[in-house]
Amino acid sequence: MDMPSLTGFPGQPAGSRLAYASERESTTGLAETLAALANAHGGTLIVSGGRGTSLAALHNPAAAIEMVLAAALSCTPPLIIPLPQIIEHQGMSLLAVEVPSGLPYVYAVQGRYLRREGANNVPLSPAALHRLFSERADVGWERQTPPGASLQELDSDLITAYARRVGPPAGDDPLALLTRRGCLIDGIPTNAGLLLFGRDVAARFPQAELTLVSYRGREPADTFEREDICAPLPEAIRRAERWLNEHMRKGSRMIGLEREDWTQFPPGAVREALVNAVAHRDYATRGEGIRITMFSDRLEVYSPGRLPGHVTLDNIRAERFSRNPAIVQVLADLGLVERLGYGIDRMLRQLAAAGLPPATFRETAAGFLVILPGQPMAEAVPGGVDTAAWRRMGLNDRQIDALLFVVEHERITNRDLQEMHPDVSPETIRRDLSDLVSRGLLLKVGDKRATYYILK
Repeated sequence: MDMPSLTGFPGQPAGSRLAYASERESTTGLAETLAALANAHGGTLIVSGGRGTSLAALHNPAAAIEMVLAAALSCTPPLIIPLPQIIEHQGMSLLAVEVPSGLPYVYAVQGRYLRREGANNVPLSPAALHRLFSERADVGWERQTPPGASLQELDSDLITAYARRVGPPAGDDPLALLTRRGCLIDGIPTNAGLLLFGRDVAARFPQAELTLVSYRGREPADTFEREDICAPLPEAIRRAERWLNEHMRKGSRMIGLEREDWTQFPPGAVREALVNAVAHRDYATRGEGIRITMFSDRLEVYSPGRLPGHVTLDNIRAERFSRNPAIVQVLADLGLVERLGYGIDRMLRQLAAAGLPPATFRETAAGFLVILPGQPMAEAVPGGVDTAAWRRMGLNDRQIDALLFVVEHERITNRDLQEMHPDVSPETIRRDLSDLVSRGLLLKVGDKRATYYILK
């Protein structure tokens, strides 16, 4: 369940997902509230210059931000949160601190375990604490520091670019930012830090490889195209998305004199499936990576590791549990993933908007599989033509329109193409058709006014 918008929160009564604190609150007091929210269902903490819901403008917003970040780090384990935001409310500058839902750990402050119940931070009973540990049983692989890890293994250019993307809220010390994000512990890179910013990801984590395969038909065959990517996770996502878009079938069909374009799969849904696989897979599982296989009728995205925590196939749209909160937060800072949720709803909306059935979700013995249905037109259903090859040849839109017209009407004349593009000169139309003839795509029949073109 994604967090509601912060808009309208200030001034509302405190509750299980909304808390207030003064900028004069102690670091321990802030940490207790943050941990209590994290041990429940997440929520928002509003920090102001007043007390409780009696709000007043912050006297020192920068100091308030530093205090909140220090409080988050003082939790055990350190709590990874999005950077606090300064918001305006009735002419007052306040600080909004978001605590994500679905975190995989149980948080303590100076040995005390609290949980948000109503408007209060309540100590967890032994039985409740045992249940919470059972629900969130996770080894915290991304927080571990592998043997021999050092700062020299991190790419300083990637770190600088990341800090620049985060902007002023990150502060002047990129390494301090990485510490707050769970990528460094006592100056040593964690597994998350090495996956996100490592110079040689393949050397440390060969299991982080993405294997992309494209088949022309519905089943595996001897003829296919393949790409293997093992790089820092943000770069791996960008490269994989580019490859998938390049190999996805794209086409058009003529509706009268209008062209209707289509893609084999909705690019937004493909992006969600890819990013979710990278962000939420189980990187502790060695021996296999993410596999994305494109068939003519579907796209299969397999990631190692079964559904985490209390998430099941039945509640996957409603429940949230982040196996890799540090990785997810950095990818969110870079604009590659939404901080909250798996994007399942967004994926399903993209498919529905394209007129396609919902995605299929399956758990395997050791992983999770998402199957996106493809456009029927991508399989050469009458009226749909795959134009990807034509685009790779460098044909312009007018030439593609001409070929589509011929597919539907069996022939085309200069006048036909001129009617489709009335703003283009007759000479340009003539050159477009002549070029298609020279490329061996069309055959010219007749002479002068009786000339027409057919597919060769």
